[in-house]
This record gives sequence, structure tokens and C-alpha cells, in this order.
Amino acid sequence: MLVIVLAFLVWSAIRPYSYDVWLFEIAIGFVGILILIFTRKWLRFSGLVYVLAGIHFAILAIGAKYTYAEMPLFGWLRDSLHLARNYYDRVGHLMQGFVPVLVVREILLRLSRFPKGAMLQFVSVCVVLALSAFYELIEWWVVIVFYPGAGTDWLGMQGDQWDAQQDMFICLIGAMLALVMLSRFHDRSMSKMEK
Repeated sequence: MLVIVLAFLVWSAIRPYSYDVWLFEIAIGFVGILILIFTRKWLRFSGLVYVLAGIHFAILAIGAKYTYAEMPLFGWLRDSLHLARNYYDRVGHLMQGFVPVLVVREILLRLSRFPKGAMLQFVSVCVVLALSAFYELIEWWVVIVFYPGAGTDWLGMQGDQWDAQQDMFICLIGAMLALVMLSRFHDRSMSKMEK
């Protein structure tokens, strides 16, 4: 998986749409991968988390290369289906909930011995939503400090005044989908580590 992550990192760095945007968009994924690497000695995550983290990084790298508003395949879909916007941004925010919620769930189960059940799911989703909201704040701060005249373009709002709120809502959907679809598989993936 690490080889694939490095390949996407290098590929995305070759002539991106904008190196400023690339650096901002790739940084969070790069930091996340580094955290997974450096914590591996004392907190080794399940195979499922590592695979999904690699997929999430690939999606971030694609968005960093083209910008989320200009991703070519989704631009083609927008034009062919007469959609209002390039929806690749929404894919990124879906994954912003889908993958981190399993990381949070695993940390709560393994480090704090949080009991399985509805409260585990609720707390996991709350942590991911807090991270999503914080990311939206960071985007806002970066625009205020570095790009005060180009906020709507830099943020990739694509004419949607509710873009930040919809991004967080899509993150919520991603988190809930992951928990519904993958909790049992996640439990099995964690149990394989204990053997």
C-alpha cells in the first residue's frame, strides 16, 4: 500500500493545476499517512484501515493535482449529465467521513476499551464531524490570510453558498455509511491482529 501511496504522491506532484493548491490539499493526507507509519510500532491498525487510508490518499492526490473543482472525469460527467458542478469535491468529503470514522472507532475500541454499541458509533461520528468542521475552518483561514480576493474560487465553492455545510453533511453520510457497511468487517479485521 505504501508503494501505491508514494506513486500517487509523485504522480500528483507532476505539473499540478497549482502548486499552492497541491501543497494545501496533499498536506493533510501526507500527514495522515506519516502518522500511520510512525505509530505503527505502538499502535498497529487493522489491515482494513491501512487499505482504506491508501484509497483515501489516492483520492486526495487526484484532487490535489487537478483541484477538486477541475477534476477532468467529473468535469466530463458534469457536462455530459448537465450537472450544476464538478462533484469530485463531494467524493473527497464522503471519504473524509468514510475512512477517518473507522480510524476513530478502532482507537476507541483498542486504546480506551470503549464498549461496542450505539454510543461507540455516535462518538466516532462526532469526532469525524468535528475534524470535518475544523478542516472547513482551516480552509477559511488560509483564504483570509493568503488569498483574500479569491476566496470563492480558491475554496472550490462553484457558486454554491452552502458548500461548506454540504461538505460536512457529505462527511456525515460517509461516516454513517462506513459504520453501517463495514463495522462487522472492521471487527474481523481487528480480530485477525490479535491472533
